[in-house]
Amino acid sequence: MIKQIDHVNIVVHDLEVMLTFYEQALGLKRAKEVTISGDWVEAVVGLKGVKAEVVYLELASGPRIELIHYLSPSGMTVKGLDIPNTFGMRHIAFRVSEIDRWVGKLKKKGIRFFGAVRQASKKQVRYSGGLRKRLVYFYDPEGNILELCEYVQG
Repeated sequence: MIKQIDHVNIVVHDLEVMLTFYEQALGLKRAKEVTISGDWVEAVVGLKGVKAEVVYLELASGPRIELIHYLSPSGMTVKGLDIPNTFGMRHIAFRVSEIDRWVGKLKKKGIRFFGAVRQASKKQVRYSGGLRKRLVYFYDPEGNILELCEYVQG
């Protein structure tokens, strides 16, 4: 039986830029930094000559985010990953309180948003207890799609 989501892994081009964003803009806390290499990781990921820097970032609850920067073999950038309807894993959602305050704070830091905070259609999306979801999409510095969401009475 699956118990919970343990972590989300984001392969990054510039580890320092991404750390600055996730720590300073979003408030995640650095929990551990490691360099991984050797037969074990090569077998896991199916690549030869793997050497990577990994930083574990944590929130107060929920899965951690692992930023991984491959020193070897070098990775590639794939077109279309910054478009919401491209097939595959497409975004990470962060549940917040006071979403409008969060958006204002991030805009002051130059974060690009898809648009304004919107409320999900009451006719299409229903949550128990009469909760309504407010949400907005935005990008991290390398173009990964992120979401802020807040559940409110209404």
